[in-house]
Amino acid sequence: MSVRRPLTALLAALTAAGLLTACGTADGTKDVIRPEGRKDTGINIGPDQNRIRGKKVDTIAARVPAAVRERGTLRLGASADASPPLGFYATDDRTRIGSEIDLATLIADTLGLKPEFEQVSWENLFVGLDSSKFDGVLSNVTVTEERKEKYDFATYRLDSIAFEARKGSGWKVKGPADVAGRTIAVASGTNQEKILVDWSEENVEAGREPVDIKYFQKDTDYYLALRSGRIDAYLGPSPSANYHVASAGQSEIIGTLSGAGDGVQGKIAATTKKDSGLVEAYGAAIDHIIQDGSYAEVLKRWGLSSEAVEKSEINPPGLPKTEN
Repeated sequence: MSVRRPLTALLAALTAAGLLTACGTADGTKDVIRPEGRKDTGINIGPDQNRIRGKKVDTIAARVPAAVRERGTLRLGASADASPPLGFYATDDRTRIGSEIDLATLIADTLGLKPEFEQVSWENLFVGLDSSKFDGVLSNVTVTEERKEKYDFATYRLDSIAFEARKGSGWKVKGPADVAGRTIAVASGTNQEKILVDWSEENVEAGREPVDIKYFQKDTDYYLALRSGRIDAYLGPSPSANYHVASAGQSEIIGTLSGAGDGVQGKIAATTKKDSGLVEAYGAAIDHIIQDGSYAEVLKRWGLSSEAVEKSEINPPGLPKTEN
């Protein structure tokens, strides 16, 4: 996962590259990021978020263990990395915002609890669960068979990766044949790199051209290469790709697939210590916000509608264990 970069620095780099425009509203209470020249849309990245809020549902709140109900707070761990649109810092570089924060707040509202967030390193999310410091983690955690041995999961989003190309490319990616002979950028050491390498090898075995795989150091480098035509597409996490499409307006998603590849659809879940007694409450709360429409509003706000689930699943099949 990437280390935290101050959002102001990231916005400055993207704006200087001509990839987006950051604008403020007249009253100065919000900062809006939107495609250059467009005034009818935008994503609020200021500290004043005006979040969508929910209301306590007594029948669901009753599923929360008594000790947590009596405390009145839901202690939630979140990754300190800056990963728009999931979790990152607003333009004041202090206020934490993003889709994971919004969804966690809705869940806590439904359970009648006050959310308390603590940002820690990725590995310390699980340390916090193990020690019962956290009641849960909503921070882009994928369900895996190995993790299911220690944790319980209530799913709330698909785990997908996406091919992003220049707008109007007229190109769609559904499988290996669609990327044969194409120049595609990917981050080194990621699962999407493995999938792309496997697809390239499959193309060669089938007598097609391999993929010309390119690597860059920074997000801005990927997008500059895409804009200039040096690459045909960039394969990366679906949330960040969708966020860039919505904010910059110069590219489009031309194909998505499970972050696990062909084996199983990866799923992101609210994560809690195994047998903590909270997973059923999380699942019921997620189902409730799906049904009342607030869930869809949050995903739409952050450009993640394509990752919506129809209902929460408790401990579904996860990504298989890797062979050592």
